[in-house]
Amino acid sequence: MGGIKRRDLMRAATVGATALSIAGAATRLFLNDARAQGAPQPAAWPDKRLLQLLKIEHPIIQAPMGMHTSPEMPVAVCKAGGLGSFPCARLTAAQLRDVVAKIRAHTNKPLNLNFFDPITERNAAVEAAWLKRLATYYTELGVNPPAFPTGMPPPFNSEICDVVVELKPEVVSFHARLPDKPLIDRLKAAGCLIFSSATTVAEARWLEGHGVDAIVAQGLEAGGHRGMFLTTELASQMGTLALVPQVVDAVKVPVIAAGGIADGRGIAAALALGASAVQMGTAYLHCPEAPISAQLRAALRSANERITVISNVVTGRPARVFMTRIVREVGPIAADVPSFPLGIVALGPLRAKAELQGSDDFSGLNAGQSAALGRALPAGELTSRLATEALERLAALTRT
Repeated sequence: MGGIKRRDLMRAATVGATALSIAGAATRLFLNDARAQGAPQPAAWPDKRLLQLLKIEHPIIQAPMGMHTSPEMPVAVCKAGGLGSFPCARLTAAQLRDVVAKIRAHTNKPLNLNFFDPITERNAAVEAAWLKRLATYYTELGVNPPAFPTGMPPPFNSEICDVVVELKPEVVSFHARLPDKPLIDRLKAAGCLIFSSATTVAEARWLEGHGVDAIVAQGLEAGGHRGMFLTTELASQMGTLALVPQVVDAVKVPVIAAGGIADGRGIAAALALGASAVQMGTAYLHCPEAPISAQLRAALRSANERITVISNVVTGRPARVFMTRIVREVGPIAADVPSFPLGIVALGPLRAKAELQGSDDFSGLNAGQSAALGRALPAGELTSRLATEALERLAALTRT
């Protein structure tokens, strides 16, 4: 009897296994057919908070990038489903209206206007000492030291706020600090979302406490100026991999990862760390819509052979740039550099003369550590490709 029972059990198990196999195959066929028929699928992006807030398709934000952005760039990014940005710190009220009109003539999709406040205090002794320190270079190139301007670009003030409220961009972002609370309140009352950059957890908590809707966690790998505002210590700065999850844990608002992200792998990694979106600058410098100098474009093409460093020599504020002669010989970090943007003024004659001679010795070549991963694609095509790559990478990570 025991032998008979064992045979019966083995036969039953075989039949059961076959049935399960058939059922599994049928289920797979059903799911495949459902996909083919357009049945609803699980959400592709892991955190949709920013997508819903902004009403965009992809959690990809093109960084403002100072003077390296043309109106055509945010237009292309917006049309491809990302959030396009335009830098407005140096614009007058009339120029601001004009550039937004150019963008809105081609897209009504969500737009980010970015502001970066200049210095509010000056030191004549420091400015004079800096020109003296650069004197040998002025002599070498046969140029005269520049005269520092008597006035500076205005900060984000009531006049500019009036124009922004009138234009009603979906996002207004700030770098390095926030303007006064009454101005933020006016922007919010007009329906604008407020984004700002943090380079430490303390800065992220401060920004959340002051009412921002999302925080850009700027890792040390990022190109351009550091968004530091609660500290001046470069030693306090963290890489994106360490910064993003700590900021995500510290605040409740959506976190946008920035720094060292240039392809779908980087986007997927940032989202896996808890970011709701990414902000990418250096990746877009390679695009034809970026109005960059021939020297910077050449440096990007040879990024595998060049290093980037944090330096305050070029502008007066710490920023990640390609190593050049002036950065190597005077910096990378120098004491008593006039505050941003006076450093740019000091190097102006040297940069102009050297670039005429085909040299980047005195150029400010802003770029992040991911520069070698960039691709010279139109901004819209790049945005679409980045989204596809990221979704494929996320699918591969979750596949069983």
